[in-house]
Amino acid sequence: MPGYPVLPEGLAYGGDYNPEQWPEEVWREDVRLMREAGVNLVTLGVFNWGLIEPREGEYDFSRLDRILDLLHSAGVYADLATPTSSPPTWFRRRYPGSRLVDREGRVLGGGSRHSFCPSSPDYAAASERVVAALAARYAGHPALAMWHVHNEYGWANAHCYCPTSAEAFRAWLRDRYGDVGALNAAWGTTFWGLTYGSFEEVEPPVVAPVGLLTGLQLDFMRFSVDAHIACFRRERETIRRFSDLPVTTNFMIPNCKPMDYWRWAAEVDVVANDHYLDSGRADPHIELAMAADLTRSVAGGRPWMLMEHSTGAVNWQPRNLAKRPGEMRRNTLAHVARGSDSAMFFQWRASRYGAEKFHSAMVPHAGADSQIWRDVVALGADLRRLAGVRGARVTADVAVVWDWESYWALELEWRPSADLRFRERVEAYYEALWREHVTVDFVHPSADLSPYRLVVAPSSYLLGEAPAKNLHRHVEAGGHLLVSYFSGIVDENDTIHPGPYPGALREVLGVAVEEFHPLREHETVTLSSSGTGPSSATGRIWSERVRLAGARAVHEFADGPDAGHPAVTRHDLGAGSAWYVSTALDAESGLRGLVAEVLDHAGVSRPHGLPDTLELVRRGDHLFLINHADAPVTVDGVTGSGVLDGAAYDGSATVPAGGVVVVRR
Repeated sequence: MPGYPVLPEGLAYGGDYNPEQWPEEVWREDVRLMREAGVNLVTLGVFNWGLIEPREGEYDFSRLDRILDLLHSAGVYADLATPTSSPPTWFRRRYPGSRLVDREGRVLGGGSRHSFCPSSPDYAAASERVVAALAARYAGHPALAMWHVHNEYGWANAHCYCPTSAEAFRAWLRDRYGDVGALNAAWGTTFWGLTYGSFEEVEPPVVAPVGLLTGLQLDFMRFSVDAHIACFRRERETIRRFSDLPVTTNFMIPNCKPMDYWRWAAEVDVVANDHYLDSGRADPHIELAMAADLTRSVAGGRPWMLMEHSTGAVNWQPRNLAKRPGEMRRNTLAHVARGSDSAMFFQWRASRYGAEKFHSAMVPHAGADSQIWRDVVALGADLRRLAGVRGARVTADVAVVWDWESYWALELEWRPSADLRFRERVEAYYEALWREHVTVDFVHPSADLSPYRLVVAPSSYLLGEAPAKNLHRHVEAGGHLLVSYFSGIVDENDTIHPGPYPGALREVLGVAVEEFHPLREHETVTLSSSGTGPSSATGRIWSERVRLAGARAVHEFADGPDAGHPAVTRHDLGAGSAWYVSTALDAESGLRGLVAEVLDHAGVSRPHGLPDTLELVRRGDHLFLINHADAPVTVDGVTGSGVLDGAAYDGSATVPAGGVVVVRR
């Protein structure tokens, strides 16, 4: 397998470059500005298919030749993309059977990217031809550093419901189950008398009366992931006939729910991610940190690439807020702190037309006489100073369970409460850990858990028998486990585990649940302490009748439908312990305190006495201190040399308001 690193040295800095939108005199200005900013890598050719193949089988590489030669003369490397996310207009007209069909059976129009069926044989043949032509021409070009296949798989065409997809889905089911009887057993089709007599009778989960088979829906989601992975593999293997440079594609973690990135990770030579700040959040930097930690975890702990983020506002959120002074720098360096070996943006120069003309860029519409440009140049200098962090890893004592299949299953229809959302609990627990200055990894429930003192499972609704046993063994071996409500309920087919809830986790948690008691909108319950820990916790969304079966109560419900019954429990098992929380603890008055209590019990060391607006991450021998507050913060116990400011730190470091300090020990 071709390997990382992508560049000879240092961190990669740059962004998506779309010079085809500009006359050639602008290209020369671009490379001059790239030198000024310290740009060393650009993603090139993402949307070039209609330009390099203006008519089927006719290729014109003259423009791309000139651009690559110009970049090489400036010392800028190319992450050369295959342009297959946006087929040319002639393709759509010539191959109408390749058009994307939505769940309601509507054939979707063109005029946008991703308007094709990923299972289309016509698309497969055409994309393979253009990739082969591209790879054959540029495999030896000196500007080429890596290959970038497609763009954001699953962005708009995660699922297609056309006849071609339906037949491909049936073939996928035959491979998975072997015979239709096994499919019927997995999906529980005896319910409502929906038993299939043959695979030919299976339809994709198009719009239907409510109550559609959940096994059908989950398998169609799995099939769709495999359909996109097959597209990627076809292009990757075509490239490898000509080149041994690294091949990647840009993920969208965590905001592309349909793509199971645990399954994608093994396909790429280096994990790359696009992340955009959600400006509607009160503390968007915490979600950014979560995305970076999840991306690093998908990469198996190895360094990864931030392939896209923004210098300022995006164009597609309800309110596209500009970034505050220093925010772009903090965002970028937080990604680097959490494992990225690059800082790339969409895009280099702001577009004058098209859907993204109001999206920020490294070179904004205001040009080089702008604060954004001055910040871009300053960031380039920061990244050059941080070259020594390249390749270093981040270690964590705590892991959070994340499973895309549980994400899908939890949010299907007819669950006990409309307030059950996969990310709601994951983000609540992640925020509590972040504010406790704990760096976490994310794990699939079947992963090796031995490196972690504590494993947190906030949204493990779907949990097979083998992953559940993996969590059980972790506790018995001396690890600790913290589980939130509505976890361990169903297996991989969305079938409820036999016996009382919480099903697959009943034994490790030492509890049984007699009945769920979802709460009304805005209803709350109060917890009282029957042992150590805070006594003023408040719960939302959920309550349930918990019966102790080996565990002991840490908190009880003081009111609500389960008043007097356990709300938080602890089960000492083997050399470890398993904690269970049967309500959505309020972040301010309950969850943070409980998480701190469990961290202490698990022996997870962390700094104390720091404001919870300070982000603190160690990557290798570099300590990143990122201050998200409007006042300076002094951090004790810091010794080493300042990488960004050149200062010597001997016992403490003061981080300016909104600033970043990086200390190398």
